[in-house]
Amino acid sequence: MEESTTIFGIRAILEAIKAGKEIEKLYLLQDLKGDLATQLKQSIAENKITKSYVPIEKLNKLAKNQNHQGAVAKISVVKTVNLDSLIENLLKKESTPLVLLLDQITDVRNFGAILRTAECTGVDAVIFPKQGNAPINADTVKTSAGAAFNLPLCRVDHSLDAIYAFQQSGFKVIAVTEKTDTSFYTLTFEEPTVLIMGSEEKGISNGILKIVDAKGKLPLLGKIESLNVSVACGAALYEIVRQRALLA
Repeated sequence: MEESTTIFGIRAILEAIKAGKEIEKLYLLQDLKGDLATQLKQSIAENKITKSYVPIEKLNKLAKNQNHQGAVAKISVVKTVNLDSLIENLLKKESTPLVLLLDQITDVRNFGAILRTAECTGVDAVIFPKQGNAPINADTVKTSAGAAFNLPLCRVDHSLDAIYAFQQSGFKVIAVTEKTDTSFYTLTFEEPTVLIMGSEEKGISNGILKIVDAKGKLPLLGKIESLNVSVACGAALYEIVRQRALLA
């Protein structure tokens, strides 16, 4: 079910319009300037979107004093897709599917950054649990630079059930975790793949680690013991992109 939410930032609003989201209300600063602002104004005119020019104090309040770049919009939140339908559609793809499963990512900015990287690396869908995961809200959409509108997103009741469903459909499930001696760079990704990233504090749960098909860790050459999850996700996804490019 869709509910109204607030998003802010010119790029995020542009992506929402491109994705065909219904803009309920659009608030702008009168003297917006720059290339992105010009693109936004053109898009508003082309799509006949009603806008209101408001003082910066109004925008600050709507965006809760975050960096809105002079543009705030009320829209319906991102729709999620059904897991069974998603798998069925992925199996019809000509290219090898790549799915990202998030095990309770709690920070909305990490969530948004991951969605942005996932969209840039050609991920076909992002799966996350209904309970314990960061919400899809204005901060998520802003941090994703609008990528949240371009990716199929799937909320599931239980991550384990989703993993079993993918495995039964021929997907290889791979966890990025420090709880292994296997280097991520020794793994291969020719098959339909589900990549799993874990929560910021606890990593991937032991229950999930017990049923995955492979585990790999990214090298840490400094003194800090872990990477930010969105950075680790980017490193892993681009390794998959690199390997698949060599096979193409």
